[in-house]
Amino acid sequence: MSQTGSVRPWYRRMTARRPDEPHRSATTLELFFDLCFVVAVAQAAAGLHHDVAEGRVGHAVGGYLMVFFAIWWAWMNVTWFASAYDTDDDVYRITTLVEIAGALILAAGVPRAFEVGDFTTITYGYVVMRLAAVTHWIRAAAGDPGHRAAAVRYAVGVAVVQLGWILRLHLPDGWRVGSFVVLVLAELLVPAVAERPGMTPWHPRHIVERYGLFTLIVLGEVVLATSVAVQTGVDAGQRSLWSLAAAGAVIVFALWWLYFDRPVEVSTRLRRALFWGYGHYLIFASVAAVGAGLAVRVDHERHQAHLSGVGSAYAIAVPVAVYLLTLWALHVRRQQRGPARAAYPVVAALALLTPLGPVPAHLLAGLLFVLVAVTVVARRRSTSSTAGHVRR
Repeated sequence: MSQTGSVRPWYRRMTARRPDEPHRSATTLELFFDLCFVVAVAQAAAGLHHDVAEGRVGHAVGGYLMVFFAIWWAWMNVTWFASAYDTDDDVYRITTLVEIAGALILAAGVPRAFEVGDFTTITYGYVVMRLAAVTHWIRAAAGDPGHRAAAVRYAVGVAVVQLGWILRLHLPDGWRVGSFVVLVLAELLVPAVAERPGMTPWHPRHIVERYGLFTLIVLGEVVLATSVAVQTGVDAGQRSLWSLAAAGAVIVFALWWLYFDRPVEVSTRLRRALFWGYGHYLIFASVAAVGAGLAVRVDHERHQAHLSGVGSAYAIAVPVAVYLLTLWALHVRRQQRGPARAAYPVVAALALLTPLGPVPAHLLAGLLFVLVAVTVVARRRSTSSTAGHVRR
């Protein structure tokens, strides 16, 4: 190959990538994109932690769900687009860096959103990300005639909804929640409508890898909360925090194990792909919330939280239960057979009872340990049974 041929071009025609492309993996730009989103996830988890610890649970949950939607939705749309159209030319890189800049603007607005309910900065950052995505879709419409109808629908739909987000900033306070719900539904409808003329050529294995990587990012928030618990225990000389840190470590290990226990697949059928992709909002948000819940529990142990012991325990138990039920719906329900299939909902229900016990975090860690053991045994039995049928 000549030296000229090895130079990355400034601009190349944006044609569709093959959905069966071999050895497709995350690029360094995608990994950098994820790394910058860590800031936004950390800010959202910190806001949830602070408000719950102060006893403002309703305000905390509402603000967290809204903020995390902006983070997740922007990340998800960039990820699926890149899977289908990543050209890695300079224009593509610059446009993606603009999206990253929008994520950093969004992250800067998170504290104010939690403190005084001001979503102005978050909205500006979000709109920057989404309008950069419109630029991507316009390029795709110009370069890929086979999927032009879908790309045009994406570009128009995303642009119109962003106008709605800007207009929402000027609405009376009483309309803020209702308008947010309407605009979220509009955002969710754009892919469902745009993909109907012909699905864009995203790569199933690449999508699974990208979702797995973002799961690891939000799991990192739980690791951080556990590390802070250890540090706090060392500084304060409280043995209870050492014990809580150990329980937190078991919880985060179990959450990782359960997600990556089995090969993950995403259907190429539109309805199932949307269900799987959209369902991960609850996966990502609940995992990050577990980290915030552990931080709240640390505050309670140090008598710095305006929340009861049961309330602080529910700050961990509720997101764990949501995680288990969502994971069951997305991954386990269709793949698992036998009694182990019911283990996830049962453990989720039992998790909601652990705050009533004497050592809730430890009880929750024990339940998750048992669930991991059940899934391991079930998988080994299934593998042995399959191998036996093959030998026959």
